Amino acid sequence: MHWYEKLNEYFPVQEMKSKEHMEALLKDRNDIYHKDEGPKHVLMYVETDTFTFIDYLFVSKDARGEGLGHKLIQKLKDKNKPIILEVEPVDYEDTDTEKRLRFYKREGFEHATSIGYKRRSLATKEINPMEILYWSPGHESEELIFNAMKKTYEMIHTYKDNKFYGEKYEPVDNVLKLDDKNDRNVLDGL
Repeated sequence: MHWYEKLNEYFPVQEMKSKEHMEALLKDRNDIYHKDEGPKHVLMYVETDTFTFIDYLFVSKDARGEGLGHKLIQKLKDKNKPIILEVEPVDYEDTDTEKRLRFYKREGFEHATSIGYKRRSLATKEINPMEILYWSPGHESEELIFNAMKKTYEMIHTYKDNKFYGEKYEPVDNVLKLDDKNDRNVLDGL
């Protein structure tokens, strides 16, 4: 199965970039946008001088429990820079959301509780709240994570959006907010 089909079957439609968008990133932004693919996994990520952003991580069901996800995350941790990713809030009807959060908690990720993130899907037109998780070797501030997320949104998520989707995503300042009042941690109690 093609790498895009694996991702498309696993991730919700509102979180998926189009195949054309991702192929353009791999071609045009190959200085920062990368694909690590094997028979049992697909990892799409952004690597800059100061941080790594995991765009998509897929490990096939038959490989779960083999430590493959841990090995992929460790490979990124070995670069010794903050790692950032987006996750959907826990949906108790979808057990995979809780499993994902447990996995990232085991891997030492923290929830950026001060960052609010709500993006309108161009596929469904719905507003989707997402949570930002991060791992930081130097205990960087959530403000640094926030600025890296803004950079990712502008460089990757909205890359040629009008060309690929026929419309533009909302401006970054409408989507990402730094709000110190949020004290709900999605990793608590897992």
